[in-house]
Amino acid sequence: MTGTDSKVGDRVPGLLRVSAALSWRFVAVVAALYVVFQVVGFLATIVIPAGVALLLAALLSPAVSQLNRAGIPRGLATAVVLVGGIAVVGGVLTFVITEFSKGLPQLQEQVSASLETIQEWLKAGPLHLSDLQLQQYLDRVVETVKENQSEITSGAITTAATVGELLTGLILALFTLIFFLHDGDGIWRFLVRIVPHDVRGRADVAGRRGFASLVSYVRATALVAVVDAVGVGIGLWIVDVPLVVPLSALVFLGAFIPIVGAVITGAVAVLVALVANGPLEALIILAVLIGVMQLESHVLQPLLLGRAVKLHPLAVVLAITTGLVVGGIAGALLSVPLLAVLNSGIRSLLSESDKGVEPREVDVLEPQESGPVDTGGDRVEDIDDSEDPTAEHSGKQQG
Repeated sequence: MTGTDSKVGDRVPGLLRVSAALSWRFVAVVAALYVVFQVVGFLATIVIPAGVALLLAALLSPAVSQLNRAGIPRGLATAVVLVGGIAVVGGVLTFVITEFSKGLPQLQEQVSASLETIQEWLKAGPLHLSDLQLQQYLDRVVETVKENQSEITSGAITTAATVGELLTGLILALFTLIFFLHDGDGIWRFLVRIVPHDVRGRADVAGRRGFASLVSYVRATALVAVVDAVGVGIGLWIVDVPLVVPLSALVFLGAFIPIVGAVITGAVAVLVALVANGPLEALIILAVLIGVMQLESHVLQPLLLGRAVKLHPLAVVLAITTGLVVGGIAGALLSVPLLAVLNSGIRSLLSESDKGVEPREVDVLEPQESGPVDTGGDRVEDIDDSEDPTAEHSGKQQG
C-alpha cells in the first residue's frame, strides 16, 4: 500500500498538492477562528468589560506611572487616578444631564412649532390633505401602537435587563481596571510564561509594542474626540441650536468609533438643528461637521497617531464593519484598537531590529519612540520591491 500511495502521489501535479496542503491549513485556521469567535461571543459579558478596562488602562497608566515616579506608592497612585477619573466623569455627566434638562422644554416647544409647520404644509402644500385625512393618519398611528403593545412592553423589559447587564459590566470593568493599573506589568509577565522559552523574549517585546500602540491610539483618539466635540459645539452655539452641551458630549463619545461614530453622532446634531431651527441652520451645521471631519482625517489623525499606530483607512473601515456585525456597538468600539495592537505586535515579530531588544527596553508609555525600526513604510505604495527575493527572481527571469 505504501508503494501504491507513493506512485499515486508522484502522479499528482505539484500545483494540486500545494493547493490541497494550503486548503486544509486554511480550513483549520478558519475553524479555529470560528471557535474563538464563538467562545468570545459566549463570554461577551466578561470579554467586553475586560476590553473596556484595557482601553481605560492604556489611557490612565501614564498618570499612574508619573505619580509612582514622583515617589507615591503604586497603590495610592492608582487610587488617586481612579477617584479623580470617576470625579471628572461624574461631574461631566451631571453637567450634561442638567443642561439637557434645561434645554428640553425649549426643544419641545420648537419641535411642536415644527410639527405645526409641517401640518400646515401638508394642508396647504402640494398634497392638499384635509383635517379629516390628517386625523385618520393619526388614528392609524395610535391603533398601530395599541396592536404592538405587547412587543413594546417586552422591548421595555429587555431594555431594563440590558441596563442591569450594563451596570454589571461597568462594575466588572472598574474592578478589572484597578488590577490593570496596579499590577498590569506583573499580569503580563505571568501571561508570557505560557509561551515557549526560546521565543518568549520576542513574544514579550511584541506584546509590549502592542500595548504601546494601544496607549498611542487612546491618547490620539481622546484628543481628536475633544477637537470634534469643541468644533461641533461651537457651530451649534453660533447657530443657536438647543442642547449644545449634550450634543457635543454625544459627538465626543461617538468619536471613539473612528469614521462611523462621528458621522452618526453628527447626523443627530444636524437632525436636531433641522427640527429645532430649520433647513438653513441644519445645512450650516452639516458644513461645520464636514469641516471638522476633514480636519480630523487629514491633519489630526496622521499627526497624532504617527507611525506607531498607522493603519490603512480601508483596514479601519473593514475592522469597524466586522466588529459591528460580530459584537454590535461594543465590537465597533474595540475592533480598531484590537487591529492596532495586532498590527504593532506582528510588525515587531517580523522586524529584524527587534531580535536583540530586551523587553525591559520597551517603554510602553512612550509609544511614538518605541516602535520597531523599519526601513519601509506601512502603506502599499511604500513597499520596496528590491527587498523581496521573489521580485528579484522575477526580474532575472524577465532579463
